[in-house]
Order: sequence, then structure tokens, then C-alpha cells
Amino acid sequence: MTSLNIVGAGRVGQTLGRLWASSGVFQIQGVLARSMASAQQARDFIGTGQPVANLGTLPPADVWVLSVPDSQITPVAQALAALDRPPALVCHCSGALGSNELAPLGQLGWQLASAHPLLSFAQPERALAQFAGTPCALEGDATALAVLEDAFSRIGGRCFALSAQNKLLYHAGAVLATNFLPVLQDLAEQLWQHSGMPEDLAQQMRRTLLQNAVNNIVALGPQAALTGPAARGDTALVARQQQALADWQPQVGEAYAALSQLATRLSRRSNP
Repeated sequence: MTSLNIVGAGRVGQTLGRLWASSGVFQIQGVLARSMASAQQARDFIGTGQPVANLGTLPPADVWVLSVPDSQITPVAQALAALDRPPALVCHCSGALGSNELAPLGQLGWQLASAHPLLSFAQPERALAQFAGTPCALEGDATALAVLEDAFSRIGGRCFALSAQNKLLYHAGAVLATNFLPVLQDLAEQLWQHSGMPEDLAQQMRRTLLQNAVNNIVALGPQAALTGPAARGDTALVARQQQALADWQPQVGEAYAALSQLATRLSRRSNP
């Protein structure tokens, strides 16, 4: 069986490690985290592998997955290159950066790739249940991509090729779709509570209003699901609300103005 080292066994590394191990895709060799306690916790979740807290103590492996923060990808690649390990396949899991971040290893004959599962890894336990059908963006050397496409497909991923020059825009789309939704919901709840809505009712709106909006987008698409003053062309109300928000928090007023302009554009595109 193909062997695998996981460098950076956080939420993404733990989820992928568990899925690959339980599906028999890879034999997990080493599980590296910042501390031995974290490595042991990750190993326990994955169910197999050797917990380690030092890059130099990782055993040899056919495949190395770097699920580390974007800023650490190149430094880790440089540190791994300095260890003079036998060339293998190495990939990182950044959605925004290309496989060229691993260039120090490429110079030593390693096969390079990036692989980004488009899923919110808020909790590994939830991510396990949600992973089936997840789009997985692959980029890098052809030989590496063939291995990774098989590995992700066998755990339910839907793989597609993504060029390195498009990764920033691709990842920005993921940020807009997922990372900003909690921010907007938090602002909505602040405004409701500031206006006097009881907290339990605000939390009820979190469950119902937000869920209904998501259901409408899924069923109808973004254009048909769009509602509100910008969609109706009520520019006077948009201006009044923008000013009220600017008086409350200037940044929120600016965000409301920008989003209202985009909503108007979307509305006009759907109703020419």
C-alpha cells in the first residue's frame, strides 16, 4: 500500500488522514503536529500512524501531504529539502497558492502538486460526514495529479484540474461563499439586538431566516433568490439604510453600499 506522511495534522490533515486510512487508500506513516500532545490527539482521531513533533523524525513515505498554513508551505518545503530525503510526491492543501511553493523539493526531483478540497473544515467530525461529493481542485505535475485524483476520488471527492494562475480567484470565490457568511450573520444579529429584538428570537432567526435563504439559493439559484430593496430598485431606501449603518459603524455602511451595488447588478442581469 502507498505510504503517507501528514505534515500539519490540524482539521484538514486529520479529516483526510482518517478518510484515507479507513478507505485503505494510504498507509499512514507519520503524523506531525506542533507538539507531541497535538500529534497524539491527531493520530488518535486518524486511528493509525506514528505521532511526531519534529520534521526530522518523520519516516520515509511515498506521499507527503502538507496541510499547514499558507505562510508555512515554502519554509516547510525548504526544511524538508534540507533533510535530503528520497524524492517522493508532495502536495500542499492551499486553495490560493500553486505547487510552485514547493519548488525547493522540485529541484531535488520530487513530484509537486496542490490539492484543495472545497469544504469548510470547522470540525473534523463534521467534515467526515460532509466530505462525499466535495469538489477537489488539483494542480501540479501530471504524475502527481494522477495519484491524487485516485486518492481523493476513492474517498468521495469530485476532482477537477485548476491552473495555478486561477487559484487566487478560485479561492476568493470560496471565501465569499463561506467565510463571509458568518460575518454577515453576526452583523445582522448585532443589529437586531441593538434594535431591541430578544436574543432568543434573534437566534431563532439564525435557524429559520438564514436556512430559508440558503434553501432558496439552492432551489432557485442566486439571481431568482435575490430579494430586498436593491433587488426591487428602491434606491431611496438603500441610501437611507446605508446612512443609518454608517452612523452605527462606518465600515458596515461601506460594506452595505458595496453589496447593494452588486445586488443591483445581479438583479438587472436576471431581469434585463
